[in-house]
Amino acid sequence: MRVVARRLTQEEDGIPGYMARPEGNGQRLGVLMAHHAHGVTADYKIDAYRLAELGFNVLVPSLFNMLGVPGTNHIGGGAELQAKHSDGEFLERMGEAWRYLTGRMNSDPARTAAIGHCMGGRLLIPFAADNPQVRAIVLYYPSIRDEPETPHRPRHAFKLANTLECASFVICGGKDYIATPAIQGPLWQSFVANGQLVEWHFFSDANHGFRHPDNAAFQPYYAEMTWPLTTSFLQRTV
Repeated sequence: MRVVARRLTQEEDGIPGYMARPEGNGQRLGVLMAHHAHGVTADYKIDAYRLAELGFNVLVPSLFNMLGVPGTNHIGGGAELQAKHSDGEFLERMGEAWRYLTGRMNSDPARTAAIGHCMGGRLLIPFAADNPQVRAIVLYYPSIRDEPETPHRPRHAFKLANTLECASFVICGGKDYIATPAIQGPLWQSFVANGQLVEWHFFSDANHGFRHPDNAAFQPYYAEMTWPLTTSFLQRTV
């Protein structure tokens, strides 16, 4: 199968980021990738290509670019950008990306899933709650804290996960310093309460950010081991 893969820009394509898809016409399965706090780094482009080889249309929107922040990646700036922009702003851009993926890229809206890491994983929970057409979500170490709801982050995952209508796949690490094991317990309970398929994977010595090669916490063993788990879940649920 031949794959078309390239960078997208606002000026030429109407949305910034990266896309990969099988060559040819026709409606296909889709995957929206919600990036981590470092932006659209090179590992997303590799994963998008590998998913396209399996038959998926894949879109990795640059949410930071969509919010007017320049640059091709934003390593080290994610915390400041999340403090500046509210969840509502991010979710609005994710909705634009979903419409691009299921519209211009001709992905079947009834058979389109989403993958999120870190910040993207946290945001996919309210996104899926607001968009029940999402078929499945894959969350790598979602950056969820035990924190109060605020106007900036008005809906906590503890209250939203039990409302989801899609299948869920969640990977957590015992050495996650953001979503610590103490937080993972009530989060797991909320996911299980929604009555949908939930696959929960816990690795006691996995770090937050273990999939990101430019991260000091990178653990290539877990990065490789979890990839076939991810693709198996998507192929079974989408």
